[in-house]
Formats: sequence, structure tokens, C-alpha cells
Amino acid sequence: MDFKHRGRTFTDQDILRINEIIAAHPARSRRALSKIVCEEFDWRQQNGQIRDMVCRGAMLALHRDGRIALPPQKMRPKNNVILHRTAQTALVDQMPIVVSLSDLGAIELHQVRKTADERLVDGLIEAHHYLGYTRPVGEQIKYLFIAQGRPIGCAAWSSAPRHLSPRDRFIGWSMEARRKNVRLLAYNTRFLILPWVRVPHLASHLLGRMARDLPREWERLFGHGLLYLETFTDPSRFKGTCYRAANWIFLGKTKGRGNNARTHEQRLPIKEILGYPLTPRFREQLGNIG
Repeated sequence: MDFKHRGRTFTDQDILRINEIIAAHPARSRRALSKIVCEEFDWRQQNGQIRDMVCRGAMLALHRDGRIALPPQKMRPKNNVILHRTAQTALVDQMPIVVSLSDLGAIELHQVRKTADERLVDGLIEAHHYLGYTRPVGEQIKYLFIAQGRPIGCAAWSSAPRHLSPRDRFIGWSMEARRKNVRLLAYNTRFLILPWVRVPHLASHLLGRMARDLPREWERLFGHGLLYLETFTDPSRFKGTCYRAANWIFLGKTKGRGNNARTHEQRLPIKEILGYPLTPRFREQLGNIG
């Protein structure tokens, strides 16, 4: 029986080959085995890099399902949340900024993925975002916002969920087109204006700036651009005003089941789904399977 993980189907023959690879390399770690499997199946990102983390997740899912037998885990990495609670967060100037957007002055957007400032962004999110910091999976980008020589906020973007009913109906793509083109969507996982920064219209302004910058940065880092952005908001906490002011579109609500849910019961808070097409022809382009 075939096995599906994050849009990829593993046939019985694929699973047999993975078991053969594990048997042929009994001393290799799980990480090393996932790299060998990526090379064997030519499982790569658009920029040519192997999809190592996603492959590891698929192999772990196959292991838990009893389809393969991974070697014992040799080491447990330190908790990423603790690692990202860095001293840099405590050094941020928390003097209140209460001005108009025009009086704030120039705002710099720094894309900090794989730079020295990435841990600062992670630490700010952990300390000041109600959801805290969790390490994203797949393609991801992070921004640090600077004004008056100080951090005023940050944001994180990652690969979009593969299936989201209100969004999929809005785009109108087929299942085949979704599987092929979901990589052209980015998901805003975190958006933070630091609590001591009170500048009317700042959040919607930054959303507009990121919408213009993201496709270029995504192309530079991952070898392909973007056609559509999306996010979730918690209506019990927020009205999503800044997204609506930046012309994001309300599409519906989640069912509260989470990814890979095995039951139809609500386990998580219901979230509102908002989307932002980056081009007028997004439906045509996302629906293309040629």
C-alpha cells in the first residue's frame, strides 16, 4: 500500500528500496541515511539542494508506521526554542516609540535567514510573540525591521500548507496543479511589532513592503518566485485589521484539526484564513500543470 507524506507518494517499491539502503549502511545515522535517500530518489529543492529535512520527516513517519526500521537515534539535538533564547533579546532598546508613520523615518527591511541576525529575530519572536518561536520546516525567510537605528519588529515566512480547503477553492486549482505549484505559495507564520512600538499603520505598511520584496528574495534563495501569500489569524485575539488594511482577502476559517489529523474532532483554536495574490493572473499560473 502506497504511503503519502507532504505531497510525495512512496510506492511499495520505493519503501523496499529505502529498507535496502538502511540495511546496506548499518552504521550510518538517521541524518546520513536521509541524505543517501535524497540522492537515490533525486529529491531536491528548486535550487538543486537536497530536501534533507523533509526526507527525514518522511522516513520518521514511515518508521512510526512500521514500514521501515530506522537505526536508534544517536543523539538528541538541544531544544531549538532554548537555543534561540539568546542574550541579544535582552539587549534590545525597549524605550517606547510612539510617533506617526511619517515621523518614524526610514524603515529598513533586512532579510536575515542564514545571517548573524537570524538568532536575534528568533529570540524576539520567542520573547514577545504570543505563540513563541518554533523552527519552520521547508523553505523559509525571516525579516528584521529597523527604524531609528533600532529593531521595531520582525516576521517569518515558510512553505505553505499543502492542503487548505478555503484557499484551494479560492484559487480553483486541481489536485495535480496544487501538488505541482504549492511551492509558489508562502505562509506568514509570525508577524511581530515589538510591544513598545506604537506607530499607527506601521503593520500594514510593512506587509506591503514584504509583499514586494518576498518574491525576489525567494527566487534568490530557493530558485523560484512566489505568486501568492497566506496567513492565519486567531479571531479570539486579533481582528486581522493590518492584513485587511493591506488588501489581504478573508477566505474562511480552519477546522481546528491541525496538519495530518487522524480524526475529525477540533483540537486547536479555529483560525481565520487570509490570502494575498501577488499577480492578477495567479489563478491561471497556479492552475498550470504544463
